[in-house]
Amino acid sequence: MTGIALTREQSRQVDRIAMEVYGFSGLVLMENAGRGVADYLERLGIDGTVVICCGRGNNGGDGFVIARHLDLRGYQTRVLLYCDPAQLAGDAAANFRILEKTDVPIHPCYENSDADGLQTHLAGASWIVDALLGTGARGEPRPPLDSVIDRLNASGIPILAVDVPSGLDCDTGEPSEHTVRAAHTCTFVTAKVGYLNPNARPYLGELHVLSIGTPTKLVTEFFERSEEPK
Repeated sequence: MTGIALTREQSRQVDRIAMEVYGFSGLVLMENAGRGVADYLERLGIDGTVVICCGRGNNGGDGFVIARHLDLRGYQTRVLLYCDPAQLAGDAAANFRILEKTDVPIHPCYENSDADGLQTHLAGASWIVDALLGTGARGEPRPPLDSVIDRLNASGIPILAVDVPSGLDCDTGEPSEHTVRAAHTCTFVTAKVGYLNPNARPYLGELHVLSIGTPTKLVTEFFERSEEPK
């Protein structure tokens, strides 16, 4: 929403209110997020395989939804999974179980993330989708994601980041040593406060704020309350 930026904690509170007060389910919000990114990526243009790199949190869950919707539209899609599926929980786990039943290739990369293997998976890709680390991540990405991020950046393939480029702190806007350099970032509901930091711009690329169905009234009233003097 134009003119509104929230912290990671405020964004969590907005999601919580959407579910507890307005009656949304987490699965609906995740579905809307993933479909919205798929819509935007399609508008940008897809002329080859889309490689979606997924981590263990809800950011990875968004990636599973994106893969499913691109597959529905006839695009070649593959998922690189950088966590043991047993580590997935909640809505992310539910969407992984759905994706497993489709024809989308899922490559487990959490045990073997070597450079040659990643290069093979990226062959013929027109886009990389970064769904590794979400807005809740802080500090330096841990191995193997640190080296994976560096290889994705060096691939020359444009990257679209889901909600936040992995390695960028969404509250401060400061990049870690290993941070995805996205051509586009699709964030949800509002911009995050760190995106106003000039240091974040080289990593965000073009920033797009996508709706996930959260009512305007909810967000506006929440933002106005948070701006009131304490």
